[in-house]
Amino acid sequence: MSEITDFDALRGAMAENSEQPEGPARNARAEELLTAAEKLGVPLAVIEALGHQLKVYNYSSEKGKMFVPFSRLLRMWDERPEDFDEYETHSLHWVFKWVSAGMLDQPHIPLASIEKWLGEMEHRYRLAGHSERAVRSAEHSVAAHVGDVARAERAYAAWLAADRDSMADCHACELHGQGWWQAEQGRDAEALELWRPVLEGEYTCAHEPHTALASSLVPLLRLGRLEEARAHHLRGFRLVRAMESMRGAYAEHVEFCALTGNEARGLELLAERPAYFTDDGHPQSKLDFMSVVALLMDRLTGLGLGEGRVPGPAGREWTARELAAHARGEALALAARFDERNGTAHVSERARARMARQPLAERLPLGVRSVRPVPSPAPPTVVLPEAPGTGQPDLPALLAEARRLSDTLRPNAVEAWAAAAEAAVGVELDPRDRAEMADHEAMSLGPGGTELFERAAGLYAEAGDPGEALAARARGAYVRALAGDVDGAVATVSGLYDEILALYAADGTGIRQTASVVMSRARILTRRAHGGGGDGAVVAEAEAAVREVLALVGGRTGEDVRLAARVAEAQAMLGELAGLAGDLETAAELFARGAAAFVAAGLPWFAVEYEARLASLAHHLGDMAETERALRAALEHGGSQLEAPGRAQLHLQLAEVVGGRGEAVEAARHALEAAHWADEAGESATLGAWARQQLGGFLLRQGRWAEAAEVLESALPDLTAETHGDGAVVQTQWWLGDCLSELGEHRAAAERRLQAAEIARHWPEQHDHATLAHLAGESLGQAGLTAEADRAYARAGDLWRDLGNVQGLVRSLRARAWLASQAPDGLVEARGLMADAFRECEAARETADGEESRQQYVAELGDTHRQFGDLLARSISGAADDAGRAVFEEALSQLAFSAEVFASLGEGYVHSRTAAELTAGWLEVELGRLADARARARAVLAACDGHDAAEADDGGRSTVRARRAEAEQLLRVAAEN
Repeated sequence: MSEITDFDALRGAMAENSEQPEGPARNARAEELLTAAEKLGVPLAVIEALGHQLKVYNYSSEKGKMFVPFSRLLRMWDERPEDFDEYETHSLHWVFKWVSAGMLDQPHIPLASIEKWLGEMEHRYRLAGHSERAVRSAEHSVAAHVGDVARAERAYAAWLAADRDSMADCHACELHGQGWWQAEQGRDAEALELWRPVLEGEYTCAHEPHTALASSLVPLLRLGRLEEARAHHLRGFRLVRAMESMRGAYAEHVEFCALTGNEARGLELLAERPAYFTDDGHPQSKLDFMSVVALLMDRLTGLGLGEGRVPGPAGREWTARELAAHARGEALALAARFDERNGTAHVSERARARMARQPLAERLPLGVRSVRPVPSPAPPTVVLPEAPGTGQPDLPALLAEARRLSDTLRPNAVEAWAAAAEAAVGVELDPRDRAEMADHEAMSLGPGGTELFERAAGLYAEAGDPGEALAARARGAYVRALAGDVDGAVATVSGLYDEILALYAADGTGIRQTASVVMSRARILTRRAHGGGGDGAVVAEAEAAVREVLALVGGRTGEDVRLAARVAEAQAMLGELAGLAGDLETAAELFARGAAAFVAAGLPWFAVEYEARLASLAHHLGDMAETERALRAALEHGGSQLEAPGRAQLHLQLAEVVGGRGEAVEAARHALEAAHWADEAGESATLGAWARQQLGGFLLRQGRWAEAAEVLESALPDLTAETHGDGAVVQTQWWLGDCLSELGEHRAAAERRLQAAEIARHWPEQHDHATLAHLAGESLGQAGLTAEADRAYARAGDLWRDLGNVQGLVRSLRARAWLASQAPDGLVEARGLMADAFRECEAARETADGEESRQQYVAELGDTHRQFGDLLARSISGAADDAGRAVFEEALSQLAFSAEVFASLGEGYVHSRTAAELTAGWLEVELGRLADARARARAVLAACDGHDAAEADDGGRSTVRARRAEAEQLLRVAAEN
């Protein structure tokens, strides 16, 4: 660290320290700089160093330290005000507000001292000629803090009535404070309306919209505006994550997680900031933080997770139950200190109310990965009716309900039979009852139920129902096929098939039992067809078996839901077989018919599988409208019966289809649902990563950069080349780089783009590699990493050359020229790079294949002349001497060439031509050629005439308006001079 020997070096060091992250290291450096300033013997140096120290303390967790430097500054002002320059005089009065607010946040400072300080602030502002607006705002803060609502309302009205002047907080901060009061009084809609200009970016500052986004979360939830709440959380948390001084806003994001079923994300947030549990420099924000920690821990404990490990204060391990007690104790102790100081119970009441808040949404999916830390929902339980006067389960009622559910193919029939079986333990049952219990238990076991089906068959036979016995054995045969023994299943079911037909012909059984065996045979033969590699004879045999089902049951279903289901399933099975035979159009038609039959039978949940298959076929056939219809139908028909993995798949497919027709907003909603259900299904790292990747892309399309970045960053750790393909990894890095670039995080954007380029470097086709290298150059340049940016552009240029992409090559050369021009004596290198760009354009123009290509290269040449002229003009400070004038003349010549080139290309390039003309016009003014400047301005106005109507979009029309406005300004300036 170099020694500071003069005022300029001190100012440079303070500016450098201001750019460092908030925290103790920055504060310690400010203390060192104050010591250095005191050695210079310059009073203003000490004043500025004290102001710097006060500022960094205020924007850190050590806010309590700012009172000492402020007191010293105030004493210096009182003793020698002439030592303060205009800026430091303003700053001294400005930080009165920080100090008054800071006193409120420190419970050891008596309320009488705070009131005295408020009077001092009012007196000094009056002497300095300032409005009382800031004073009334500070008074409102005091009144609101102690719970004096009447005084707070009076101060609020006086605050708004007073004139805004240079001492008033910025618009963003004022609106945040005003909205906070409205929300505090339960006027959520009014609060959000006040915050709107801040939330929309009209007013911003160092801590806004950070705090407004955080403060808006609970009001939005209370108003049911969940989509906005989700967006504000993702945007806002990204802003406060790295800012140590924003513990209060950070706490509001933790609170949001606790109130929306996102407890796991809340724990992640706590783990990111372990120091927040113990930092004591700002008691008010610690009170806020510990209150929401208690809220989150109580929520986890209420979910049965009180013994789970959670992040907490360093030095020991914590369970949720233990941390809840600790955090509540800390919060209430702090609140009690404030209340003792204030003489009211207001702070404790607020803290208790906050800790007692109940969830405002059962689960609000966020899109980022965060698996809910609760066990999977238990299967629906069956309410056991009790026999009158016994207190015991009513077994006959249970059996009747189970038969009703199974006869009508209702969901949970298997569970109902299990409940009946549990109630029947130790009870003597007739063989029929025991047969049905065994049969349904076997159904619940899948491939493991073969032996139970045999047992059920024996009981059916014992009960005198040989047809149902054959049906149970047929079901067992199908289970064997599912387990892989298809040939054995075929052999078994063939004998059963012959037996049931003979029995049915002799009136020994009914159509339902016969249809069950015939359907089992059809299922087994269809399964064999799937494994037969499309063998025509095997498929034909299966199709004949399915058609036997239709021949047996068709027209005879009556009110029997089971038989109607056989017809519907048979139609769908014919669809499967048509697909195996390669007749996809017929397969789609039959799947649609089967799904419709299930719905008509009142069994929509059975239609889900076939609507999903239909969607896949329609997508393959290019019928996107039918694909979308089928996917929506599958989701609708599945309802609450649809399991999480299937729901996730359907939403993800629908997101792709809807997004493909440009509906990014709806597509994002489906991708969000897909991510949520994938997490619920335990597939976060596979299907969930896909969904998040898609969600991030759809948010990016909407320009929701911060939300998209959060989601994409959440997806990246799970995306792997092995599981998702390296294309998905590259696309995600690419999108993330675009988001970070839009957010001004240029170094991080460059890292993402370079990582993506490194993967794409190994691809056979190198266009993506070139594009990513070029984009990385842009980000590195914007991050001020000139040498690294030049290397990236050079890499891109080589790739563009190999690809034969002249436009990409020329643009990389121009970008390198701009970078070179920033270096001392870099103009020579910049000229050389621009000369290379000219040669590439001209060579491409001469060898262009067709007029359209030639025009593209001519346009690139025109743009190169324009950029070279602009570069030359910016390379010097003005035309004050001969050297400067010569460079301006050269720049003007390049811009004139550019305008001529674009003019030769016709009306399609009017915007490019007028841009060059206007830049040339301003140079004419610098060179004193006012008549020429006016001529160029008039030429631009003439070119703009009629183009408002001719432009096809708002962007084109706004460009015309901007050109016209600039030309009119140029005319005025040229006339005035």
